[in-house]
Amino acid sequence: MTPEELSLAISACLKDAVAAGEIALAVSAVPAEVRVERPKNREHGDWATNIALQLAKQAGTNPREFATILSARLKTIYGVSAVDIAGPGFLNITVDAAAAGALAKVIVEAGPAYGTTSVLAGHVVNMEFVSANPTGPLHIGHTRWAALGDSIARVLRASGAEVTAEYYINDAGTQMNVFAQSVYSRLHGLPVPDGGYPGQYIADLGHEVLTEHPDIRELTKVAAIPVIRAAAYKAQMKDIRSTLADFGVHFDVYFSEQELHDAGAIESAVARLREQGHVYDDGGAVWLRTTDFGDDKDRVMIRANGEPTYFAADAAYYLSKKDRGFTEKIYLLGADHHGYINRLKAIAACAGDDPEANIEVLIGQLVSVNGAKLSKRAGNIIELKDLIDWLGKDAVRYSLARFPADSPLTLDPDLLKKHSNENPVFYVQYAHARSRGAARNAVAAGVDRSAFDASVLDHATENELLSYLGSYPSIVAMAAELREPHRVARHLEVIAGAYHRWYDACRVAPLGDEPVTDVNRTRLWLNDATSQVLANGLDLLGVSAPERM
Repeated sequence: MTPEELSLAISACLKDAVAAGEIALAVSAVPAEVRVERPKNREHGDWATNIALQLAKQAGTNPREFATILSARLKTIYGVSAVDIAGPGFLNITVDAAAAGALAKVIVEAGPAYGTTSVLAGHVVNMEFVSANPTGPLHIGHTRWAALGDSIARVLRASGAEVTAEYYINDAGTQMNVFAQSVYSRLHGLPVPDGGYPGQYIADLGHEVLTEHPDIRELTKVAAIPVIRAAAYKAQMKDIRSTLADFGVHFDVYFSEQELHDAGAIESAVARLREQGHVYDDGGAVWLRTTDFGDDKDRVMIRANGEPTYFAADAAYYLSKKDRGFTEKIYLLGADHHGYINRLKAIAACAGDDPEANIEVLIGQLVSVNGAKLSKRAGNIIELKDLIDWLGKDAVRYSLARFPADSPLTLDPDLLKKHSNENPVFYVQYAHARSRGAARNAVAAGVDRSAFDASVLDHATENELLSYLGSYPSIVAMAAELREPHRVARHLEVIAGAYHRWYDACRVAPLGDEPVTDVNRTRLWLNDATSQVLANGLDLLGVSAPERM
């Protein structure tokens, strides 16, 4: 019995009790699915629900009386062996071995779809993350949101949401001119200008510009700068995209800030927000009255000299997302952007949106690496591509996904390179590889999945393993709801531990000349179910599930 099946069964029992007049509640008040969770103490049962506490007041009774009525009906559900009432009205439910064991077959037959739900169906989400300036390579400061942002997008999609992952390219403004000036200087053997970009990568970009435009040195500086800017920008974005691909991160949209300017979107945004009554003129500048919506001060959109501010581009970009049909916009920003929260929410409010529903700003704390060397190309940073080469994509991605975004994090290279259970990513990947090895050995011994008898999965380690496999879909749904993929990583570690204990206690392949029985065949289903859940979870984290290690 899966959690979803039990959830639907509880809902059906509630509706039957309402129809029979046992519970004075409107049928419309009964949820289509009732949330069930694993009890903290497994001795209390396999599943628990607090639905009686949630609905008792509406039913005009106390939670314990509500639970007593509901428990009588739950005991009649096929596969439920016991229902106990705890505390003020919690229902603890125990399922029999056959009902619990049936989950193994459900998982294998579902395959990659196991763990996916429709709880966020109808949610149309734009999620912007990384968005590093195209003036240099991706570095350690971008790694956290590259890993977490991609994993959040994956768990949201697994929960039924329609998600567009978007990279906002800051390719307009002063920094792009300084970038072009830096490349120009290196092409002509000149020192980098004050405030320019140092590093070998600028010289490398110069070589790429020269390859594309062999006569670039013969042009005047005024003529050369626009050409250099375009070519160097193109080369740097190619490098950024390549690094992201190596990190397993895919963006559906790369959105250019310069295109906002070229299309007149800034002026349009000012006009639209003025029509909404939130724009005013003062001191020759154009302002957005964001203080009406919680910002600490009003924001300038157009300076007195007629130049638009970055904030004006932020407003135009938000309106672009709204116009493209995204009802929910998620921004993933670094710790140094904490001040952006109120101003972005104020933009949403000025645009007529609900800042509590239509925009969400997540802030990630800094990441450091013990013993990391600065990039030889960039000089003063740790490049993401160097981290991938040094520690491996899987180790970096898993480690970054394993902790909440709002906690500072220091990666330990010595730990991440260990092939031992101390290394969390190795521990989980090894469990998957071990399960695939067990399957190969079983098949070689003549074991197949031609039979399945859920009732034989009655060993204590099998009950434990099945319980954690059954919890996986609710963990994924919670990770999506809370934007916390670390919950998936931590649960995979729990599954890995349970699998290792089961592997040590229960043989899948027969020993020696023992005959193949339905116990072996059924255990192969459970073994393969574990492989599937581990692979599904690792995929949500952008981490591979190796067949051998």
